[in-house]
Amino acid sequence: MWFKNLQLYRLRAWQDSAEALSTHLSRLPLQSCGASDMQRSGWVPPNDEDFVYPLASHFLICLGTEKKLLPASVIAQHTRQRAEEFEQTRGYKPGRKQLKDLKEATTDELLPRAFAVQRKTYAWIDQKGGWLVVDSANVARAEEVLEHLRKCAVEFTATPVRTQLSPASAMTRWLTDDAPPTAFTIDQDCELRARQDERMKVRYAHHALDTADIQQHVKGGKEVARLALTWAQKISFMLDDTLQIKRLSPLDILTERTQGNDDAFASDFALMTAELGHLIPDLIEALDGLDEPS
Repeated sequence: MWFKNLQLYRLRAWQDSAEALSTHLSRLPLQSCGASDMQRSGWVPPNDEDFVYPLASHFLICLGTEKKLLPASVIAQHTRQRAEEFEQTRGYKPGRKQLKDLKEATTDELLPRAFAVQRKTYAWIDQKGGWLVVDSANVARAEEVLEHLRKCAVEFTATPVRTQLSPASAMTRWLTDDAPPTAFTIDQDCELRARQDERMKVRYAHHALDTADIQQHVKGGKEVARLALTWAQKISFMLDDTLQIKRLSPLDILTERTQGNDDAFASDFALMTAELGHLIPDLIEALDGLDEPS
C-alpha cells in the first residue's frame, strides 16, 4: 500500500508507543452518520486489526470519513417545488428568509435518505526520522488528520516542512541548467507559471523539455511550479512549488521485490518506509536543507 501523495510535516516531541497511540485513537473511532449528520470522521484500523500498524519506529494510522451524498442540485430542485407550493397556497412568492427556511427544511428532510460514502486518509509517523507524512493531495485533509490526533489527546508538534531554497527557484534552476541534483533525474512533465499572474501558465505533458524553450519562458517571467522527477531510478513523482509530492509511484525495480509475498500489505509498507526514508532527506538536501529554528 504505497502512498500516492505526500504532505510533509516535521515531527517533534513524539512520545507515544504504538500501544499508547492505539489507546488514544480508540477514543475517537469512526461512527456512521446519523439521520441528521452530513459528515463524520474518526479513526479506523489501517489493516483491519488495531488502530495502529507498527513497524519498528514507524506507525501507520488511518482517519476514516463518512459523508452523505446530497447534491446541491437535488436540494435546489426540491426547494423550488416547495417554493411553488408556498406561492400557490399563500398567493405570493417567498422572500429571502422564507426561501432560506425552505432550503433548510428540504435538506433536513432529504438527509436521512441520502447515501453515505467513506474515504480513508492514511498517515505515516516516522519517529526516528522525525516526519509525519499524510497521503493526500489536499492540505485541508492533511490538517484534519493532525486535528483529530490532537482531539485524542496525542501530544506532539508537527509543522509543514519548509526548506532554505524555495522549490520553485530550485526546480527552475535544475531545468534551465539541465542539472538536477544528485540521485534525481528530470522526466517529461512540468508546468511553468508567471510570477506576477498565476493564470498565465505553460504545461508540458509527456514532452521533451527543451532547455532553450524553457529558458525563453523563464526570461519572460515564468518559473517552474511543477516538475516530474525520478529518484534513484526507483520512484517517480511530481514536485510542486509548495513542496507537495504528488503522483508518487514506485518503479518496477521496487514492486518486483514484493511480488509473491504472502503479506503484501506488510511488505509494501516496509519497502515504502525504507525508500521514502531516504528520498525525503535527499530532496530536503537538494533544497539546501530545512528552514527551521536551530
